Amino acid sequence: MEIIRTIEITALMVISYILGGVPSGYIVGKYSKGIDIREYGSGNPGTANVYRILGKWAGITTFSADFLKGFVPTMIAMGFYLRAGHWWIPVTAGAIAIAGHIWTPFLCFKGGKGVATSAGVFAAILPIPILGALTVFIITVAITKHISLGSMAASIVLPILGFALKSPLPLSIMALIVCGLIFYTHIPNIRRILSGKELSYKHKKPENAEKN
Repeated sequence: MEIIRTIEITALMVISYILGGVPSGYIVGKYSKGIDIREYGSGNPGTANVYRILGKWAGITTFSADFLKGFVPTMIAMGFYLRAGHWWIPVTAGAIAIAGHIWTPFLCFKGGKGVATSAGVFAAILPIPILGALTVFIITVAITKHISLGSMAASIVLPILGFALKSPLPLSIMALIVCGLIFYTHIPNIRRILSGKELSYKHKKPENAEKN
């Protein structure tokens, strides 16, 4: 039985990484407009850049897919292993899905910034704190017009709420670690913000965003 469980957990982790690595924004760009989204805007294949370049519905599609990449494997891990008290399994599955998104094997290990996939992971393991983080995200973006600032603000609020609401310690610690990771992936955005060159979510998409 122990060998079977080890195989099951290993398979779950591999699937989490592969699923997390599916480059949703790249696929949406290729199939909706025939473009490589990495060649436009910020060059990132994440939701924000897809939204700016390809419009609202492409952005929503990308976000939904990236969200589910984190939510599905984490929920599966929660359903099978949480009752046995194995917090580390859903935490690890979620972390691996996020890693797959940021370092996707399908795009030479250069993927998105991990925000949408992280939101999916924490919607599964910290549903109440993620609602607070989402509220902060919406307010920040509404005020600043920058999705990157909203993402970083939400990443700060999430672990704070996790600890304040006395969520299981491993989950709150994971939220704190992911907060640091989100800031790491947003270093280029931080530099653009400080230099006044960061694009707002209302930035007009280029008219030549067609297939070459």
